Amino acid sequence: MRAFNVLITIYDYIRPLIDIGILSFVLYKAYEIITNTNSVQLIKAAILLGTSYVIVVLLDLTTLQWIFSVIAPGLIMAFAIVFQPEFRKILLKLGQTEWFAHGKRIRRTYVDRVLTAAEILASQKRGMLIVFMGKTKLDDILKGGTPLNADISSDLLLTIFAYNTAFHDGACIIKETKLISAGCFLPLSQNYDINKIFGTRHRAALGLSEVSDSTVLVVSEETGSMSLAYDGQLHYDLTIPQITRILESRLEISSDDKNIEDEIDENK
Repeated sequence: MRAFNVLITIYDYIRPLIDIGILSFVLYKAYEIITNTNSVQLIKAAILLGTSYVIVVLLDLTTLQWIFSVIAPGLIMAFAIVFQPEFRKILLKLGQTEWFAHGKRIRRTYVDRVLTAAEILASQKRGMLIVFMGKTKLDDILKGGTPLNADISSDLLLTIFAYNTAFHDGACIIKETKLISAGCFLPLSQNYDINKIFGTRHRAALGLSEVSDSTVLVVSEETGSMSLAYDGQLHYDLTIPQITRILESRLEISSDDKNIEDEIDENK
């Protein structure tokens, strides 16, 4: 009984620390999700409305308080409709987040093969669309393509995109280290602010990045420039080193994470 009382006493001392620690962790994760979904406008609008209401209450402005109480349900509905894309991204991120996940290292060789093919296609002004899947399932998109489940090679990607094959206009989808499907069609972006110079491939890449955590590599058929779309943003005209650094971060791979099999593949 005495030992139990000691434990209770110790818990009373550390409870505030546990409380603060959990709250800090939740706030950090919330900040991470907000920054990754570009929901700053949503936060600004919420702060503006909240501040306006507090001022009205503090100044005891009766008429404005009555107006707020009357239009509050409509404001909530309008808020949800206007910021529906941001709410959707936040919910997607909540479903994708691994709260206590540790960094998982994956072989990088397959990325090098993709980038080798991308460089060749860029020099030939041939388009390319590659999806690096994240945790979001893409079952509906995969159903529209042709299953391959093939090992990734530069030659295979060049065969698909360098010639007018049936897969040329679609996207290849990569899951971990396998090319699982080709000829897939992606949802086009609903962003009306996208630059008019971007064609269907860029709009499709941006569209998928808006509804999933996938990272999409685009090679422009018009200019030969290479771009990446992720987290609802299109990063245009990147260099190979820039693309490599971003993919290493997003796909959780490392430039020095190689094994004997990788060395054999590179020496072929």
